[in-house]
Amino acid sequence: MSFIEIMNSPLLYTLVGAAILYILVFCVITLRKSYRHALEIGITKEKIRAAIVSSAIYTIVPSISVVIGLFSLATVIGVPWSWFRLSVVGSVTYELVAADMAATGAGYESIAALNAAGDPSVVGTLMFVMSICILGGITGVLLFGKKIQENMVKARSKNGMVGALLTSVMSMAIIEAFLPIQIIKGPVFAAVAITACALTFIQTWIANKFKIDWYKNFIMAVTLVLGMASSLLWIQILG
Repeated sequence: MSFIEIMNSPLLYTLVGAAILYILVFCVITLRKSYRHALEIGITKEKIRAAIVSSAIYTIVPSISVVIGLFSLATVIGVPWSWFRLSVVGSVTYELVAADMAATGAGYESIAALNAAGDPSVVGTLMFVMSICILGGITGVLLFGKKIQENMVKARSKNGMVGALLTSVMSMAIIEAFLPIQIIKGPVFAAVAITACALTFIQTWIANKFKIDWYKNFIMAVTLVLGMASSLLWIQILG
């Protein structure tokens, strides 16, 4: 079996489906316990249902970006593993970078090159790297999350603008850590990255200029779609 055949195999679909079913059951149990506890502390059923409905509605928009990311990730590492990674712990940016690092570590130019070569010996390494590396973030939150949050709260209480700035800077630092990796891969990668940045800027400016606040929730999803579409153009131009 080739790499992509293993990554799309019925066995992997079954294992991933079982894992996600377990998570769904866990979520349902947690929801039931939370619902009962809310009633115990005096919150009315109407308020609880309103909170559930509003939360469900507001998760639809962010999920659009996740679904689009699933399509892009599935083309190189198959559907079930992409489905599992984005359904449990992970993000499109992290998963693609981790998969690409595993592929380059195995001697391939990129994850796309590994997919094209169909080398089945890298499957285990790929899954291990994508799974184990993200535990660093989870472990870091467990060990240092409370302390970081306390310092952020103190900064905001002393100077609200500084606190907000620190949050924005930390978010930007995460993005900037990935951006150079993509740019140095080649002219097409650089062009797509620049296009995505330009699209984000233009959409944000339009939303602020015309006060279309609701559209801000769709900026990431639209940028993902248009950014991927632009890659087809840049491949034709830059090769």
